[in-house]
Amino acid sequence: MSTPSVVPTRAGLESLPKYVPGRSLPGAIKLASNEVPAGPLPSVASAIAASAAEINRYPDMGAWALVDRIATRFAVPQERVAVGCGSVALCQQLIQALCEPGDEVMFAWRSFEAYPILTQIVGATAVTLPLDAGHTHDLDAMLAAITPKTRLVYVCNPNNPTGTAVRRAQLERFLDAVPPHVLVVLDEAYREFVTDQEVPDGLELAAGRGNVAVLRTFSKAYGLAGLRVGYAVAPEHITAALRQVFIPFSVNSLAQTAAIASLDAESELLERCAEIVSERTRVRDALLEAGYQVPESQANFVWLPLGEKTTEFAEHALANKVIVRPFAGDGARVTIGTPEENEVFLAAARSFPALT
Repeated sequence: MSTPSVVPTRAGLESLPKYVPGRSLPGAIKLASNEVPAGPLPSVASAIAASAAEINRYPDMGAWALVDRIATRFAVPQERVAVGCGSVALCQQLIQALCEPGDEVMFAWRSFEAYPILTQIVGATAVTLPLDAGHTHDLDAMLAAITPKTRLVYVCNPNNPTGTAVRRAQLERFLDAVPPHVLVVLDEAYREFVTDQEVPDGLELAAGRGNVAVLRTFSKAYGLAGLRVGYAVAPEHITAALRQVFIPFSVNSLAQTAAIASLDAESELLERCAEIVSERTRVRDALLEAGYQVPESQANFVWLPLGEKTTEFAEHALANKVIVRPFAGDGARVTIGTPEENEVFLAAARSFPALT
């Protein structure tokens, strides 16, 4: 007969925020997780299939072939590139590598919901600043809130879940004013969907600055959400620190192969992004016409700031076989799907009884 375990868990674990993934229900259209609707390209699928024959072997722990391919693609030294199990893993590794308990990690709110979870896991202190009236980062307020304890500042650009983006002049002014002991992390998971020429490429901004890191992912535009691979471009001592705290072999061999194959087919994949951007415009225009407030999005989703009507809207959408991502009390994020899927969503949105 077994005895109940009395092994204690870490103090404060019960207060840890829970990450809530987008729901999946049979027969419903899932527009909740910012996945792209198309599967991998045939060339990428073939590369994955060929690599599967060798999964009895451990992957290259440093993912050096992928590191080299990324470094070549973006014309940066290999020493400035680190690969992780999705960009979210790199978010956590940065906090682990830079922060002691009591150090501060700053980010806007609402922004990527993993930030507060990862901060608390490591034992650092989260400092949140509200978005401005346009649902965009208030960089002036964030700058004013930096203290000697601040170690990291996350700027999600475009921001998840609002899709809004900070433009060049404001972001450059912010980066120039941030103290050199603070690392600014430009989280650019949705960079490939940006069409506004005034939204800067973070890699260009990071090139001449010693306290800027850029995160990107293969989960979104490249359609590899199920394989979990992302990368960081940062100062050399930061990438070295990331490698010190990562879980060995966390980027599996299929993910490494698929990421390289996707970079090789980048132009074809970015054509898909252009199609999503076109649908993004069409969906937003239709929502505006229906009476919704929808900030301009530079990502592959749109944001409906519905406030207290958010949960009711999500339930209404689900009743119409569409799954959206509600953030209770704030708004709903809706991923851009296929034209047919988007039409079903728009029909549900137009019929929402609480709209008026």
